[in-house]
Amino acid sequence: MAKKQVAEKELAAKTAELQGEGGRLTEKETIESEADSVSIESIKSSLATPSEDFDWDADEKVFGNYNEADRKKFEDMYAGTFNQITKGEIISGIVVSINNKDVVLNVGFKSDGLVSTSEFRDTPDLKIGDSVDVFVEAPEDANGQLILSRKRAKTQRSWEAINEALENDRIINGFVKSRTKGGLIVDIMGVEAFLPGSQIDIKPIRDYDVYVGKTMEFKVVKINHEFKNVVVSHKVLIEDDLESQKVEIVSKLEKGQVLEGTVKNITDFGVFIDLGGVDGLLHITDISWGRIEHPKEVLSLDEKINVVVLDFDDEKKRIALGLKQLTPHPWENLDADIQVGSKVKGKIVTVADYGAFLEIIPGVEGLIHVSEMSWSQNLRNPQEFLKVGDEIEAEVLTLDRDERKMSLGIKQLSNDPWQEVAAKFPVGSKHKATVKNMTNFGVFVEIEEGIDGLIHISDLSWSKKVNHPNEFTKVGDVLDVVVLELDVDNRKLSLGHKQLEENPWDTFETIFTLDSVHQGTVVKVTDKGAVIALPYGVEGFVPTKHMVKEDGTSVKAEETNDFKIIEFNKEAKRIVVSHARIWEEVKAEAVAEERATKKKEAKAAVTAVKKVKDSVEKSTLGDLDVLAQLKSQLEGEESKAKKG
Repeated sequence: MAKKQVAEKELAAKTAELQGEGGRLTEKETIESEADSVSIESIKSSLATPSEDFDWDADEKVFGNYNEADRKKFEDMYAGTFNQITKGEIISGIVVSINNKDVVLNVGFKSDGLVSTSEFRDTPDLKIGDSVDVFVEAPEDANGQLILSRKRAKTQRSWEAINEALENDRIINGFVKSRTKGGLIVDIMGVEAFLPGSQIDIKPIRDYDVYVGKTMEFKVVKINHEFKNVVVSHKVLIEDDLESQKVEIVSKLEKGQVLEGTVKNITDFGVFIDLGGVDGLLHITDISWGRIEHPKEVLSLDEKINVVVLDFDDEKKRIALGLKQLTPHPWENLDADIQVGSKVKGKIVTVADYGAFLEIIPGVEGLIHVSEMSWSQNLRNPQEFLKVGDEIEAEVLTLDRDERKMSLGIKQLSNDPWQEVAAKFPVGSKHKATVKNMTNFGVFVEIEEGIDGLIHISDLSWSKKVNHPNEFTKVGDVLDVVVLELDVDNRKLSLGHKQLEENPWDTFETIFTLDSVHQGTVVKVTDKGAVIALPYGVEGFVPTKHMVKEDGTSVKAEETNDFKIIEFNKEAKRIVVSHARIWEEVKAEAVAEERATKKKEAKAAVTAVKKVKDSVEKSTLGDLDVLAQLKSQLEGEESKAKKG
């Protein structure tokens, strides 16, 4: 009954609407509407007067003569006429119509699906009746429309194919879209993949642009599912093909075999040669008989050359190649007239710490040792004499054609200055010399080109103690020297600098006598004592125990005090002084004087006591004598009395 009431309300609303619209009709519209009045009235009448036996709740009951089971059966049959569609699945659809905006697809659902025509740009020949795979984004939107996507279907199918290719190591095709930093972007069934430059080919690629726009075969080498990144390689396909070729090529290799190859890569240490599927290394030392700094001086990329197989390793597929071995060794073309003592000309190709190499002809070099560059015994840096590119003349010192070795000299082209050294530099002669080098034990100086001498550290100064020559002079200084010793056979010259002056120690011996006191300043304090600057530029040494002052402290750096000479050694040029000895001796003298005074006083006291004692003893003895005499007298008188 509730539905009946709802219907009656709707009928009343419709009637009111019709009446409202009729009130606004124009005269013409009113005349035209009268023709339809009968039908309208009849309709209104039928709506207003429904059958009395109409069952308004029929839709809630079993309809017609069908029972519940039959109704369920027919509903299932009706539902079976539609496809079951789930969000996220890929289904096939038939194109039923195409317009400028959408493509309508029949996918067997209760409603057709729409796909934007922009997703069919890659299929310009699309026509009605074609079958297309689409992705179900939503079975129904707010308008009841089925939402489909061909692009997502293609992407998902592509990802499935890419993953399957990675798992099964299968080859897939891709279209190179563009170049990017470090490689190329490849379109694989709608998915963009990255092709690194190192994975394009087995040989280095210098121009990536030549691959753009090409369709190539690839293998998937890596997939990042989180970021949807795919990395592919074309190089592995080539390597797989070449691996079998390598085995075949290496199996046919023989030492000494000459092959044609292409320069594939150039490095500092050599060149990699492509032998048609396998690479070989042409080391820089096997490129040319002559010395080269870099392989690019001789070879260039993609150049075709003949090389000889020097060695190979079957297991590691390593092949050592040679280029210079295809030409005769230059030593075989060396002029037979060149012997020891011959003069040769050439160009300096290398300068090392120990000498320089002179190239006489390409591939033939001789070593000029640093000791053969100058008559000077003070070995110097070869770069002071020669540099790369210098064209000079030298004399052959040794020559071994079998070992292909040659040593050269350039000092031999000038006279040996030591042949006249005895006449020019006799013992005792004075000269000026330039400091060339310094060591811990002395200074090497050069009197003239080729004539070197040594000034021992002990011969630099009479008065100053020199711990290292750099405290006294520096390289480049000019010093006055005197020849002390001369050994022509061993080319040794002993020189002195201090000998140009009189030995001041003869005078110092009369000044710094033992126990003499002098004022000095502490220059440096060490663990064992301190260095004292004494008058006349002389230095002395005070041991630690002799640094103690009267108040118990020690003398400090830059402090000036009196010091007593406790040792003077002229030969060793050593003076030992003491500050403590000064106040210790004064104190000792005071103590000794006090002791002498006390001793003298004690002796006087003893003398006085003795005199008193002697006086007392004499007095006592005198009394005893008187008593003895008196006793004797009494005894004599008593004896007389008895006799009488």
